[in-house]
Amino acid sequence: MASTPPVQGLSDERLRAAEEAPGFMPLDEAYALHQTAATYLSQPDSVGLGVEIGTYCGKSTVFLGAAAEANDALIVTVDHHRGSEEHQPGWEYHDTALVDGHSGLLDTAARFRQTMFDAGLESTVLGLLAPSTAAARIWGRDVDLVFIDGGHSMEAAQNDYDGWARWVRPGGALLIHDVFPNPEDGGRPPYEIYRQALDSGRFTEESVHGSLRVLRRVR
Repeated sequence: MASTPPVQGLSDERLRAAEEAPGFMPLDEAYALHQTAATYLSQPDSVGLGVEIGTYCGKSTVFLGAAAEANDALIVTVDHHRGSEEHQPGWEYHDTALVDGHSGLLDTAARFRQTMFDAGLESTVLGLLAPSTAAARIWGRDVDLVFIDGGHSMEAAQNDYDGWARWVRPGGALLIHDVFPNPEDGGRPPYEIYRQALDSGRFTEESVHGSLRVLRRVR
């Protein structure tokens, strides 16, 4: 990631923390995520809260957190920190440096905390260590935005959509990452829940940024 002038709390130090964190979000999509969060967290009817589903090591969380801090808001980021399917041994994105020696399982929680420490966002970003389905069961309030970037199996994507899209306030935003209409470009589950959101009549497409889709809740 290249350094740029600070925008809504994105200092060079925070950009460096995001760059050094393991993760997969392209810089242009990360900036779009930041701009969208800043927009929805600063609206007159904002409730001052956004949710990210799928933390990994906190790369995209830096961009959400910077926007939240600039608007006196909070971000809750939800992850079990054991990695998605593609992060497991034998899969393309497995990173042995993130394996916990005690359990023998992937554990990205400490690396996420390091990213938030380096970015100076520990008071703005609240890490919820739990499966998305379990966290959704105890949730109970509207939010300004939900960013879905969790597991890419159909079951995981469906659970994220079913559990969290309903908490977007009217006028708020649902963001879905890795949406590829062409099956040759990437996995289908994020595209499928994106289509479900549009077909529900509750959301309308606001903007497209690479594989990032921004939907606004209309009812």
